[in-house]
Amino acid sequence: MSRWATFSKRLLPWFLLFLLTPPQPASGKVLLTADEALSLAFPDCVYERRTVYLTAAQLQRARQLAGVELPTALVYPYVAARGGTRVGTAYFDRHPVRSLTETLMVVVDPQGKVARVEVLAFNEPENYLPRAGWYQQFLGRKLAGSDLDRSIHGISGATLTARATTQAVRRVLAIHQVLELDLKPESRPSPR
Repeated sequence: MSRWATFSKRLLPWFLLFLLTPPQPASGKVLLTADEALSLAFPDCVYERRTVYLTAAQLQRARQLAGVELPTALVYPYVAARGGTRVGTAYFDRHPVRSLTETLMVVVDPQGKVARVEVLAFNEPENYLPRAGWYQQFLGRKLAGSDLDRSIHGISGATLTARATTQAVRRVLAIHQVLELDLKPESRPSPR
């Protein structure tokens, strides 16, 4: 028997197994919609999506504060209020982890501290997604005067996710700090 015949006899069962195995679904998935995440973060609140174009100076300052690149000057803060009082601002950050993306919602409270971090979509394999408890490390953190990168514990096997998440939180806190807007809901003129 030739070498090729022996090789093909050994390879044929594996090849057939490959052909007969149904394709597996993509590993990434959407965990929450934006509306679901906002409802979780701001129960019994009214929230308003704003559109903000950072000036060149604001963008440069936010990059310096964050210590990471900001991909765009266009920002969409979601300002939430309850009874006319601002309770927080949510930002959505979509960024690459390894070769695929994740989308986070980071909520900043009126004092400029992280109030919540939610994973909305994670397109990497699920074993790279940290457990929910890991995200609790960000709560109460501020950008100014903190050593955010070193104070967040990494995750064995999900180092790139931990790094990408920390950078996203830094970006959001820097943008929030730079905006220096009165983020209270805008007063509406009364109808005539």
